[in-house]
Amino acid sequence: MKNPNSAHQRLTPSQRNAFIACFLGWSLDAFDFFIFNFCITAIAADFHVKRAVVVEGTFWTLAMRPLGALIFGALAERWGRRRTLMLNVISFSIFELASAFAPTLTFLMITRALFGIAMGGEWGVGAALAFETLPKERRGFFSGLLQEGYVTGNLIAGLVYALVFPHLHIGGPWAPWRTMFIIGAAPTLLVFYIRSKVEESPAWIAGRGETAVAPKRGLSMHDIRTYLPSFVFLILLMTAFTSFSHGSQDLYPTFLQADRGTNDFWKGMISNVSSVGALAGGITFGSLSERIGRRRAIILAALRAIPMIPLWAWTHHFVLIALGGFLMQFAIQGAWGVVPAYLNEMAPSAVRATFPGVAYQLGNLLSSRNDVFQEKIAEHHFGGDLTVVLSATVAIVAVILAIMTALAKERKGLDLSQAL
Repeated sequence: MKNPNSAHQRLTPSQRNAFIACFLGWSLDAFDFFIFNFCITAIAADFHVKRAVVVEGTFWTLAMRPLGALIFGALAERWGRRRTLMLNVISFSIFELASAFAPTLTFLMITRALFGIAMGGEWGVGAALAFETLPKERRGFFSGLLQEGYVTGNLIAGLVYALVFPHLHIGGPWAPWRTMFIIGAAPTLLVFYIRSKVEESPAWIAGRGETAVAPKRGLSMHDIRTYLPSFVFLILLMTAFTSFSHGSQDLYPTFLQADRGTNDFWKGMISNVSSVGALAGGITFGSLSERIGRRRAIILAALRAIPMIPLWAWTHHFVLIALGGFLMQFAIQGAWGVVPAYLNEMAPSAVRATFPGVAYQLGNLLSSRNDVFQEKIAEHHFGGDLTVVLSATVAIVAVILAIMTALAKERKGLDLSQAL
């Protein structure tokens, strides 16, 4: 007899294709996001402004993601997960390409804001399609793997940056950072895979069948009153989560180059080693959450980040920094690996494509000024050095996240394949 919890249990072709599409969508979305972070220093030099001014682009991307989660989530509830996911991938690819041809910094900020709308929609729609299709016995493992699509995007961005950017020496409209954004338009190719291979969510199809017999009820005022406290709490929880990830990742390439003197190659390689650690952590703690529970897995991973700070932020040897990056992101993304399953299990079935994504992205919104604050605090109090700021961010947020998770509810193993 097969062990239903085995990570090696075979998926059906439909389940496998749905997961691949959602994983690649999130990976390529993240790739486009991190390309900007790797190019902050180059963009600042090209437009003759301080780094802190360019970092505003990250803020606008994060700030607009809740709107994208709401728009694309609503479309997914009405038109289906599959078609909405295709529209979403096309959208963020177009705005990434537009960023490459920004004639001014203001135009670039606008394209990053529009990219944020598209980016905000992908996670909720993709996660709903994946978890309504995958078997519940393997939800923890695939939760970790799906969330680490974000890390995979960072890894790809780091590889492309390390292998391509140093060899781009042309200027003007084809400046190296612009070329990176042109490469970032490649995700449009994923649409062809989704169109030909991916089937619609069985839960959404079943819901349409029931609607043909009786109008779909949606959420009543009683439902709203019931779920509102949980929704607000999850927004605050996701604020801690996004502060944990973005607070340790977004300015880290800048820290490596400006404060540790790494060249473009080493900056990309250290980020790649960190991403490998993150990928391993997400899968490890996602799978572990099936055994010890979602909350315990998150708490364990979050607290593991604190003792990694000295190696991650205070050493100067590139190999030791890479080791610290691996261990730090193993812990941080280990906690994140539980998030997709946890949020989808906590969501009302009628709004499963909207509820998790909006909670996630509103958390992003509340933490979207983190990068700007980190950069300005470093400039005003530490001569621009990010060491203390990054260290304090990780330590404080890890403790807050552990406390909040201990106070949260849990619905591990909930059947998500039921009709909406």
